[in-house]
Amino acid sequence: MSRPTRPSRFWETFAVVVVKPLSTLLVKRDWRGGERIPKTGGVIIATNHLSWADPVLLSHFLYNNGRWPVILAKSGLFKIFFLGWAVRSLLAIPVARGSSEAAESLRISAERLADGCAILFYPEGTCTRDPDLWPMVGKTGAARLALESGAAVIPVAHWGAQELLPYGEKRPRLFPRKTFSVSVGPPVDLSKYAGRPPHADVLREATADIMAAVTTQLAELRGEKAPETPYDPAGR
Repeated sequence: MSRPTRPSRFWETFAVVVVKPLSTLLVKRDWRGGERIPKTGGVIIATNHLSWADPVLLSHFLYNNGRWPVILAKSGLFKIFFLGWAVRSLLAIPVARGSSEAAESLRISAERLADGCAILFYPEGTCTRDPDLWPMVGKTGAARLALESGAAVIPVAHWGAQELLPYGEKRPRLFPRKTFSVSVGPPVDLSKYAGRPPHADVLREATADIMAAVTTQLAELRGEKAPETPYDPAGR
């Protein structure tokens, strides 16, 4: 029987047996707004990126809220023996950064959305370089995908993964046990872009709306005011 929105039962069971206990062991949970995650249909989960650990922790959150996360991952992972086979079997989508092949990941994502999958999307494209770890200016892929497919964009912010595994480090900081906080916002309102050609200006505006929604959720989690202007690595 076909399972277009989930991997085979073997790989799903394998991932759940490994990831859920590991996630539960490593961090305490502060999860908010999970009821806002649509349980069916194609949807884009737009989130901030703090650590190499957060895809695993967010996957646990999404799975517990009824969705299998389809992750966009660096294409290099798909070339590693066994790991490449595993991530492909788990429905991950390869992304070749800085290459004309990057458009292929959006094409595959569009197909998965049409099948009803939940795509976990990092609009920043990499872990934030903002000195205070606020979301950066986003790239336009998620906005293009949303406008062309009509799929809802759900903003999800998280905090705490960077304390477990700071960006650039290979050894996790296991003690004391960290808290992984997640906050889900309402769907991003992109209705003002309906019917407009996806020109660069439109995509940048829609991307800014998506990142602003994610930042709003993160400010709520942190109990702090976000900067008025997001960090732009291209301008530094």
